[in-house]
Amino acid sequence: MDLRSYLDQSSVRYQWLHHDMAYTSQELAQREHTSGRKVIKPVVVEADGQYVLCALPAANHIDLERLRLELHTKEARLADEPTMSRLFKDCEVGAEPPIVGIFGLPTMMDESLKTQGEVTFQAGTHQDAVRMRIEDYVRLAQPRVASFSH
Repeated sequence: MDLRSYLDQSSVRYQWLHHDMAYTSQELAQREHTSGRKVIKPVVVEADGQYVLCALPAANHIDLERLRLELHTKEARLADEPTMSRLFKDCEVGAEPPIVGIFGLPTMMDESLKTQGEVTFQAGTHQDAVRMRIEDYVRLAQPRVASFSH
C-alpha cells in the first residue's frame, strides 16, 4: 500500500505537498517554509539486530547512546543505505516517511516533537511531503516516546 492510500484509509486530515528537490530534512524545511523543529527526520537504527524507525526533528541529531539506553539494548547503530533500500522498497533513499503502518517497523519518537502543532515529513520521494497535526501522526505511527536527540 502506498502512503497516500494509507493516509486516506486512516481518515486523517493531511496536506500533500509538492516542492523542488529536497534531499535532507533541513532542505525540506526550507522548501516548505517551516522550522526544522516541525519537520520529522526518520532515522533507522539497528538495535541488537532489530530495526527501529526513529522520528526526530530535522534540526536535531540522534544520540545513539541515549537511544540504546531507552531501548535496553547492547548495541545501536545507524542502518546503512542497502538496508534502507531493502526496508523501504517503494521509496527513494533518504525520503522515507516515518509511518510504521506501511513498513512494519517499531517507531520511537523524540519527545520534543510532541510540542509541535503540525509536522511535515517526506512522502517517499524527494519532491513530495505530508503535513499533518502531531496528534494524527502519533495516532498513525503509534510511537514509543522518549528523549534521544539533541
